[in-house]
Amino acid sequence: MTSTVPALGTRTAEGSALQAVLLDMDGTLVDTEGFWWDAEVEVFARLGHTLDEAWRDVVVGGPMTRSAAFLIESTGADVTVAELTVLLNNGFEDRISRTLPLMPGAARLLAELASHDVPMALVSASHRRIIDRVLDSIGAHHFTLTVAGDEVSRTKPHPAPYLLAASGLGAEPARCAVIEDTATGVAAAEAAGCRVVAVPSVAPIPAGAGRTVVPSLEHVDLPFLQGLMTL
Repeated sequence: MTSTVPALGTRTAEGSALQAVLLDMDGTLVDTEGFWWDAEVEVFARLGHTLDEAWRDVVVGGPMTRSAAFLIESTGADVTVAELTVLLNNGFEDRISRTLPLMPGAARLLAELASHDVPMALVSASHRRIIDRVLDSIGAHHFTLTVAGDEVSRTKPHPAPYLLAASGLGAEPARCAVIEDTATGVAAAEAAGCRVVAVPSVAPIPAGAGRTVVPSLEHVDLPFLQGLMTL
């Protein structure tokens, strides 16, 4: 995890109660959730197994170890979680080396938040090797810190990654806006006490208390995020 930590109450968004914005990566900033599923399908095909499309909703947004364990148990494949993790990361990394599409509105939102000196953290269940590759494309300079799934003892849906990010930015979780695309990520952010913007990618996410659901990042800007703090 990288860290350049500002003092609490500094670099806030022009006097609003918003102290920081914490963003998921896959499916939120980059259109890669399909890449993970394609990699999983390909790896298991090589192992002699066909994945059920219905499992996609189960594994999306989760930590690699949970997804790998589920798929091994469901298929009976002769592979360990550790071995499968390497195969999946290799397959995914190969795909993002060819193309890495940003989600609609992502580049504009990152630029807007940066121009107003809003502290940002990237909080992902993906491993560090994957995050660093993606950051080459979306711009590591946007983020004061990044949290990877293989750098925390408990990852999403546990609140630890978002609590770590808020603490690293010197921010109160309740004054952080989190942007997520999966139910797993939303659960982690809500458990941490953050305000949540859900932008569903693969599976729908219902509206709820302290949670705002929008169809895309094109509906999210700084005034929108500042308004979440008054809800």
